[in-house]
Amino acid sequence: MKSLALNQLGPKEFPAGVVSFGLLLPWVSARDGNRLYVKIIHEHDQFIQSVQPLTFELQHRIDPEYGDAWFGTVDFNVSRDVQPGSRFGSAGRHVYRYELHNPNCGILDWIVDPFAREYAVGKLSAFTLGYVPYRWSQAEASWKTPALHDLILYELNLSEFGAGLQGAMDRLDYLADLGVNALSVMPVSNVALEVDWGYLPLGYLGVDERFGRRGDFQHFVDAAHQRGLAVIVDAVYGHTADSFPYADVYRRLQYRENPFMGPFAKDYFGVSTDFNRALTRDFFFTVNRHWLETYHIDGFRYDCVPNYWDGATGMGYANLVFHTYQYVKGEMAGFSRFDAPDGPRLIQIAEQLEAPEQVLAESYSNATWQNATFAAAGSCAQGAAGAIENLGMRFGALGYIGQATHNGEVLSKAPLQYIENHDHSRFLCKFGLRQPDWNPLFAEGERAHWYRMQPYLIGLLCAKGIPMLWQGQEFGENYFLPEDGLGRVMLLRPLRWDYFYDEVGKSLIWLVRRLISLRRNCEEFRRGQHYFFNDYERYLSRGLLLFERRTETKTSLVALNFTDAEQHVPFRFERGGRYMEQLHGQDNFVIGGSQERWLSIPSNYGRVWRNVI
Repeated sequence: MKSLALNQLGPKEFPAGVVSFGLLLPWVSARDGNRLYVKIIHEHDQFIQSVQPLTFELQHRIDPEYGDAWFGTVDFNVSRDVQPGSRFGSAGRHVYRYELHNPNCGILDWIVDPFAREYAVGKLSAFTLGYVPYRWSQAEASWKTPALHDLILYELNLSEFGAGLQGAMDRLDYLADLGVNALSVMPVSNVALEVDWGYLPLGYLGVDERFGRRGDFQHFVDAAHQRGLAVIVDAVYGHTADSFPYADVYRRLQYRENPFMGPFAKDYFGVSTDFNRALTRDFFFTVNRHWLETYHIDGFRYDCVPNYWDGATGMGYANLVFHTYQYVKGEMAGFSRFDAPDGPRLIQIAEQLEAPEQVLAESYSNATWQNATFAAAGSCAQGAAGAIENLGMRFGALGYIGQATHNGEVLSKAPLQYIENHDHSRFLCKFGLRQPDWNPLFAEGERAHWYRMQPYLIGLLCAKGIPMLWQGQEFGENYFLPEDGLGRVMLLRPLRWDYFYDEVGKSLIWLVRRLISLRRNCEEFRRGQHYFFNDYERYLSRGLLLFERRTETKTSLVALNFTDAEQHVPFRFERGGRYMEQLHGQDNFVIGGSQERWLSIPSNYGRVWRNVI
């Protein structure tokens, strides 16, 4: 893959007051009678009827790699007084769009710039005249991305978590205090709507204006790093919005083929991005480079990987993560955040729910979403036969490798472990819904059943793999989410922070904080082996799940009780020593090796015993 020349594409101001524009538009040539214009207006004038955008024509050239391209220059020092009373040419943001005049299809207006770094309302791209680059804090120079097995993820939607970017930034101290060390941020790329999850992008090289501007997100990343929080962004590369320019323009031109879009792999969500095309491959590689360099992010969560997974040696997903890794290892070697003795700490997480074991083993991904644990926990909550056994195996990341060798390099690997994420209803909904008669869309999980979540949280945060919490899970957020329809993605579900203060919230957050602290301070939970005691008569038939996390010197026994009654069962400790209960300091004991002891496990709860000597 190659990196596109971003210094020539999109808007660039140099010298002061002079802005050049560049756009790759393969197969759209001046020889065929096409003419391309850029229409510009100051953002403060865009809704004033007496002020109209000014139009400037671009000139056609041939790019040796990609074919037809268009370039132009606007000198704002000369054009400043063209419209008396307007702010055109004044310092600050100007919004713009492209307009194509085609001899067969007429005027194609409202074309988004795929190389814009800023965005405005709807389909408007933007740039800031007199832009001043963000100045990173001194602490940024010493920031280190956490090692893979040390990650504790927290997924969040900026709009819902803190009513925007600033509100989310105000909660960073809370997240650091909670104990997580990595944020998985739902898409921040440009979309057409104000309330939207962000999975139908119009623009990829900047932050959507509903969250703020370039410097705002850079400040967010900087502030997160200062608090020990890595930042991973959602990357949506397998499909786009209909108005994404490389989908929109060629459809309106009625071309039978497209230099960017087309059938590829699974083709979910309509027309896919076609990674058989060089422009497509190079564009998304360039997007990755831009976010790593400009925004200092720590990695990517790649959405809908089936749309561009064509195998370990294909042109799509595996190719992209390989080249991104090699870029970090090579050209970004001087960036201290990724440097580590065991190799670059770039985080690349696949959402490949159809073949998570395969994508982890066969690509440079070092983590993957997987719904097996999520599904097993849901079945267990519903009392399904065999569900506890299945959940025990899933907590042990059965079938997932811990490392793999690619081209002579050994990469650490781990699946994500979660029982909630943005795609599904809150786990509390498994225990019953409160559904209003007037609209089932606003159903909620019954918070009175909060205590039934406890053994699942204990198991999740003690499990093998990388644990992930979905925003508000730690204090019992209970939104219902429909499986499909517009009410799924176009309804804002702001976190109810008042839950943090009620008895349910206080009980749950105490437990989550304790478990996260335990995981961060006990290596066996991050890197230890997992031993599931699959004994139907002693444990499973009684609604219990017992597993150990073990290193050469330390052992922790996790005992979970999914029933409404306290359980007393025998357990043989292969490793002797003094065992301290880690949640409440109760039921401590000393035992010899290979000795049996009766254990008491509270209802809808659990115990964690750790040998301390």
